[in-house]
Amino acid sequence: MENTAIEVKDLVVKRGKRTVLDRFNCSVPAGTVTGLLGPSGSGKTTLMRAIVGVQIVASGTVTVLGKAAGDAALRRELGYLTQAPSVYADLTVRENARYFASLYGLDSSTADSAVSDVGLADAATQLVGDLSGGQRARASLACAIVSQPKILILDEPTVGQDPVLRDELWARFRKFAEDGATLLVSSHVMDEANRCDRLLLIREGKLIADDTPAAVKAAAGTEDLDQAFLNLIRAGEKK
Repeated sequence: MENTAIEVKDLVVKRGKRTVLDRFNCSVPAGTVTGLLGPSGSGKTTLMRAIVGVQIVASGTVTVLGKAAGDAALRRELGYLTQAPSVYADLTVRENARYFASLYGLDSSTADSAVSDVGLADAATQLVGDLSGGQRARASLACAIVSQPKILILDEPTVGQDPVLRDELWARFRKFAEDGATLLVSSHVMDEANRCDRLLLIREGKLIADDTPAAVKAAAGTEDLDQAFLNLIRAGEKK
């Protein structure tokens, strides 16, 4: 049986009078790439923020590597890539990575390796402010992985990337998992779902599927994941 890296139980998150996540339950197996898919406003980012430990929750529990989400002991064990670039525009790619490495007491060679791992070795001396949007996203990813975390939470990591770079990033995500990391990757792009070991499909704060891509498609009676998602939504509405 696979070990569980992330466990979410009966999670409720509210924004004003709106319930964003409604008694939400899911688990993420260790050493896997799990895709978190759903339309905008479905609760994906809120769930990720709860796992990282920066989201105020109404009730329920989130456990990461056996500890409560947000526990200080998890800071080095968890890397988080937000949708907005989280790097300093007036520093170079290398300087950003080395700064974040220094926060963990790591040396410059570790930072430089992270820059290479996201395909930015040739742009290491460029100011982040001069980079394209896709390059800035990869610079943020370098800073998120610099501590070599056991858990990587990636919110829309391939937005703005061309098809070649998307493919390269997914190859790197797979390598991280092969090296023992656990990845939770959100996306709007259903073709990326086929690259995952497991899928969490979410709509309006509720989990509508939690299985392998093949099993999700089989349950929905189609080989097309976009259609599978629609079929599952419609099946849920009929209940």
